[in-house]
Amino acid sequence: MRKIKIVLYLVICFGNISASGQITHETGSINELLRSVETHNTELKAFSQRMQAQKTENKLSNNLPDPTVSYSHLWGADNSSETIGELIVSQSMDFPTLYHTRRQLNRQKNVMADHEYQLKRRAILLKAQEIGFDIILLRKEQLLLKERYQNASELAILYQQRIESGDANVIELNKVKLELLNAKTEASINETNLKKKEEELIILNGSIPFQTEQLTYPAIVLPTDYAEIKDDVLNGELALAALEQESRVGHNLLKVAQESWLPKLEIGYRRNTESGAPFNGFVVGFSVPLFENKGKVKMARQQLLSTELSKEQVKSETSYNALQNFREAQKTKLLMDEYASLFKEHSDLLILKEALKSGQISLIEYFSEAAIIYQSQLNYLQLENKYHKTVASLFKNKL
Repeated sequence: MRKIKIVLYLVICFGNISASGQITHETGSINELLRSVETHNTELKAFSQRMQAQKTENKLSNNLPDPTVSYSHLWGADNSSETIGELIVSQSMDFPTLYHTRRQLNRQKNVMADHEYQLKRRAILLKAQEIGFDIILLRKEQLLLKERYQNASELAILYQQRIESGDANVIELNKVKLELLNAKTEASINETNLKKKEEELIILNGSIPFQTEQLTYPAIVLPTDYAEIKDDVLNGELALAALEQESRVGHNLLKVAQESWLPKLEIGYRRNTESGAPFNGFVVGFSVPLFENKGKVKMARQQLLSTELSKEQVKSETSYNALQNFREAQKTKLLMDEYASLFKEHSDLLILKEALKSGQISLIEYFSEAAIIYQSQLNYLQLENKYHKTVASLFKNKL
C-alpha cells in the first residue's frame, strides 16, 4: 500500500510537461491568431476609418473661409431710371502665422490619432490572446475529463460484472455510477464553455472561423529580475505615449489660442457706378477678435494641465501594475514548477486502477486518491493559464 501511494504521488497529468515545467509546442500559433484578428476584426476596421476621417477633418480645419460676393442695385426715389450699382468680392483670412501654427497642430493631432488606433488595436489583440489562452486551457481540460470519463466507464462495467458474480455490492456500484455521471456532467460543461469561447473568437475575427485545435501557449522566458525589463515596459507603454502626444497637442492648442487674438484680415475687389462712370478698386479690412476667443487661452491651459496630471497618474499606475504582474508571474511559475517536480515520472491513473482491480486498495481509497490526482492536474492547468495571461498583460505593448 505504501509503495502504491508513493507511485501515485509522482503521477503526471500529461506527457508534454517536462521536469522544468516548460511546454513544447508549435511556435507562432497564437501569433497567427492575432494576425488574423488584426486583419478581419470589424471594430478595428471601423476605428481605423474613424481615425482617417479625423485626420481629414484636421486638414480641413486649416482651410480658408469661403469668399463672399455681394451686389447692390439702387434707384432714385424721385426718378427710378437713375440707378447705381456696387459689386464687392472679398476674401477673409486669419493672420498668416496662425495657418502655420495650425498646420503644426494638425500634424500632432494626426500622430495622436495613430496612438489612439494603436491603443484600440492593443486592447482587441490582448482580448483575442486571452480568449485563445482560455481555449487552450479548455482543450487540455477536455482531454483530462475524457480520460476521467473513460476510467469511470470501465469501472462501471467492472463493478456490474462483480455484482453479477457476487464480488461487489450495490453501494459500490452506485458510487461508480455517480462518478460516471459527475465525469459526464463536467465534460458537458467544459464543451459548453469551449463553444462559447470559440464563438467569442469568431466574433473578434470578423465572423470568420479560426481553427483552434493546434493553438498552443507561446514560448516565454521571464527574467529573474524585474530591473531587466522595467525600462522596456515603462518606455513602451502605449497609454503613456498617447498622453505624451496629447501633451504636445495641448501645447500647440495653447499657441493657437494665443495667436487667435491677432486680427483677421479681409481683402477684395470693389466696383462702383455711383458717378455714372464705373470705379474699380481694392477692399482691405481687418477685424479684432474681442469676443470670439474670450476664455480660449484659459481653457487651453486648463486642458494642458489636466493632460500633464494624467501623465503622472498613468506613469505611477503603469509602474505599479507592471511590478505586480511580474511578481504574480514569478509566484505562479514557482507553483507550476512545484507541480512539475512531482509529475516528473511519466505515468497515469492506470496504476491506481490496476491496484483497485487487484484488490490492493478499496473503492473508497481509489476515489480518494483519484480525486487528488485530478485536482492536481486541474490546478496545474489553471496555473499555466494564469501564468500566460499575466505575462501577456506584462508585455501587452509588444503585441
